[in-house]
Amino acid sequence: MSLSLQVKLLRALEQKEVIRVGGSEVIRVDVRIIAATNQDLKARVAEKRFREDLFYRLNVFHITVPPLRERREDIPKLAGHFLGEIARENNVSAKKLSAGARIALLTYRWPGNVRELRNAMETASLVAKGETIEWGDLTPEILDNILPPSPAGPIPLPSPRTLEEIEREAIVAALLETNGNKTKAAKMLGIGLRTLHRKVKEFGIS
Repeated sequence: MSLSLQVKLLRALEQKEVIRVGGSEVIRVDVRIIAATNQDLKARVAEKRFREDLFYRLNVFHITVPPLRERREDIPKLAGHFLGEIARENNVSAKKLSAGARIALLTYRWPGNVRELRNAMETASLVAKGETIEWGDLTPEILDNILPPSPAGPIPLPSPRTLEEIEREAIVAALLETNGNKTKAAKMLGIGLRTLHRKVKEFGIS
């Protein structure tokens, strides 16, 4: 994003006003911004390539999503999700992964992260002749660059988070987002207020 565009974005965030391209009318807006980046913005600020005031204006609630290679337990679930999505787009039955294909996905480094996984599933869906995606249906990029097997056995995968851990994180995030307003947090989470009170007590959230 150019520095001139950063100035315009900062002004819109602070004044809550925008002007359409080619227009002159000032339009009031009330929006919540969710921003994502794969860049180190602190480094960009130090390099004078990203405005410091805009960085702190956007960085109200920061969530770091680890790269796919650091959360391998998510790969089968994401692959299944993408296969279902691709099937719906093409009005066909969703294909499944064979055990061999699943192992290949789990042992690849995924430099392109989730986007690369999505593209790999789309390619494999087109290549696979049957209802199951086999090892050989995966792209050469994956098959030629999977991690070598460990002499001690299978590659140790991170322990998946429990449902309770995921639920607790979601509740804490909702409470932070709503400044502790349980009514708004419950609505955001799609649960009843009594349920939220019970969960807060159950998880020891203060």
